Amino acid sequence: MSVFDHSEFDNHEHVAFYHDEAAGLSAIIAVHNTNLGPALGGCRMWPYVNSAEALTDVLRLSKGMTYKSAMANLKLGGGKSVIIGDPRKVKTPEMMTAMGKFVDSLGGKYFTAEDSGISVTDLKTMAQESDYIAGTKAHYHYAGETADGNPAPSTAYGVFVGVKASVEHALKSDLNGVRVAIQGMGHVGYRLAEHLHNAGAKLFVTDIYPEGVDRAVKELGATAVAPEEIYGLDVDVVAPCAMGASINDETLSTLKAKVIAGAANNQLAREEIGDVLQERGIVYAPDYVINAGGVIDIYHQRMESSSNEALRDHLEQIGDTLKEIFERADAEGRATNRVANVIAEERFKNKG
Repeated sequence: MSVFDHSEFDNHEHVAFYHDEAAGLSAIIAVHNTNLGPALGGCRMWPYVNSAEALTDVLRLSKGMTYKSAMANLKLGGGKSVIIGDPRKVKTPEMMTAMGKFVDSLGGKYFTAEDSGISVTDLKTMAQESDYIAGTKAHYHYAGETADGNPAPSTAYGVFVGVKASVEHALKSDLNGVRVAIQGMGHVGYRLAEHLHNAGAKLFVTDIYPEGVDRAVKELGATAVAPEEIYGLDVDVVAPCAMGASINDETLSTLKAKVIAGAANNQLAREEIGDVLQERGIVYAPDYVINAGGVIDIYHQRMESSSNEALRDHLEQIGDTLKEIFERADAEGRATNRVANVIAEERFKNKG
């Protein structure tokens, strides 16, 4: 099947495939839209079953970055890259060097950054081969702490702001005593759990890897849950913070929560699920709105002049944007994802 015929193609500007046998690298870069500026999106390394699965993921993620940057009021386009392989088993410096060459071959149309399976150290290795690597230097931290280039703290804080706004809208409540189920205890999920714990939320957590779960149980008083049980819990909020398409026909049938608000990209298996959530009175925080903290962070790090305060203010605007979406969705009787899509498309289409 041609990439042009792929169900997720959606008028991508550029899709590139790269294979370096010596380095063990098989990767894809997808650039969705650059009307507002050069494409920015992280590099994800994941043990995809095959290249078809990797292509579907990178196309969906790339499109999501276009919408994310538009909704965050950034002069950036949307792109993404994926590396096929288990980062815990096969990742090497040689592979990262080859990836840097791949990114460089696009001549600045696409800037990469950190995502699942990739660290700041990996980015620095890539940066030896390309000037189009973001997140290797950092000057600002939303809380005034030392910045190391990892955007996860900003992503997690932005999601926390978004969860708070979602709960205020749906439950007319603050976070104290609210029951939150978090799927994924990685760099972002665990930091989100810390914020929620400090706000008084009761946590239920799961992950395919035990380290983060064990730590959350010990340090945050969380309850560990099996991965297959997390979406059926009797909780107020479900926070997907792992891979995409977790809100699907199977999980939807067991869902009891009144709010879905988390860090994962492409949480809905298909757009129509948003309509079902709206019909059931479940408030969904569109993923590319609530998880924009990472790209906002990288944007500020690339500015000649910004500040910790400016970064924090920009992150906190995520809550205001979600409230605007929720209110418009209620007024129009439409799903929140549909409303967000319309607003984003008004911003990035027919520009430049």
